[in-house]
Amino acid sequence: MNSLARVRRVSKATEHVYWGAFVVLLQRPYNVGMSKPDEHSRRDFLQGRAAVRVAAAKTQAWVDSTSELLEARLAKDPAATEPVAHVYASRRAMACEFAVQYHEADGEIQEIVLAALDKIESIEALLTIYRDRSEVIEINQRAADGPVEVDNEIFALLQLSDRLYHETTGAFDITSGPLSRAWGFLQRAGRLPAVAEIEAALAKVGGDQVQLDAEAKTVSFRQSGVEINFNSIGKGYALDQAAALLNAAGHRDYLWHGGGSSVLACGSNRASRDECWTLGLRHPLAPEKRLLEFHLCDCALATAGGATQFFEHEGRRFSHILDPRTGWPADGVLTATVLAPTAALADGLATAFFVMSVETVEEYCLLHPEIGAVLVCPTDASPSFTVRVFGLKEADWTRCE
Repeated sequence: MNSLARVRRVSKATEHVYWGAFVVLLQRPYNVGMSKPDEHSRRDFLQGRAAVRVAAAKTQAWVDSTSELLEARLAKDPAATEPVAHVYASRRAMACEFAVQYHEADGEIQEIVLAALDKIESIEALLTIYRDRSEVIEINQRAADGPVEVDNEIFALLQLSDRLYHETTGAFDITSGPLSRAWGFLQRAGRLPAVAEIEAALAKVGGDQVQLDAEAKTVSFRQSGVEINFNSIGKGYALDQAAALLNAAGHRDYLWHGGGSSVLACGSNRASRDECWTLGLRHPLAPEKRLLEFHLCDCALATAGGATQFFEHEGRRFSHILDPRTGWPADGVLTATVLAPTAALADGLATAFFVMSVETVEEYCLLHPEIGAVLVCPTDASPSFTVRVFGLKEADWTRCE
């Protein structure tokens, strides 16, 4: 297991650190482009010498460390608490950067952080469809021939995926791989397929194609050509498992980031007067500004949008997020952001809500009061947009406009 990681300690002096679609606001601008950083040894990590990997990218949302917010508050209120030093550690997995932010005052927890990053890598090895071998690849090769006994972690994900498939009336679907392949998105080479290709792919898509036996812990497919992948929920699940390791070791205050779309906030941010972890959603028309802020404590957030993966054909933009019920890219929402009790749930629902209508998202949130959502939707009077908020408490968010 790879034990390499990048770590950086930050005190009152702050920087901007970019992780995919999230940027942690620290103080002086950091921009090292997209170059690959040097790898560092376990000793470097434990001694705090390894630099955190920074990757500037086009973003949909950003994460604010409240160090900068407190700088402004101190100017207005000298009695405000001084910023608390944070430590950031990261490692690349699942084709993105996973990172954790925690308080330096919590002591030497680097070993458990390393174990959590190792756990994320082990989950990637279990779930990936982009390597020569994994348990998911083996399921896809064998499950049409009969029941396949699977790992407990995968079976739990299959059960959650089945639940979300039914709750969202098919908007969340882990069997949509044939559609992504037909559109070229699995190969990251988007193309407009023929209608016959879409129809052929649709015939192999649908959560009802997957049969689960809870007693035997097996999965089987109803026909050949069916396949599963956890791309729309895997990062969130990995964050939940990494957090479970820190919690079991008695560490409660930290923030996990998974790539450009998933965040898990645990406990308190002691650098903030309100003790929340504050995240800002970028303004869709002015990316240098925040549209709104989320204030998180012991919950997860995920954002789905089509701004980073798409292709254009005859002047029309086609997003990589496909509606598995129609076979076509979803286009009714600019971004869908979900607050949920777990990162896996937030991840899966963000994808589903991007596909669902505004009315069905509202209905879902009414039926599930633990879920909150923000949909940024285009209007006919382009480039304007509307913001629809469902299920959020007043303390959960602030409009910045």
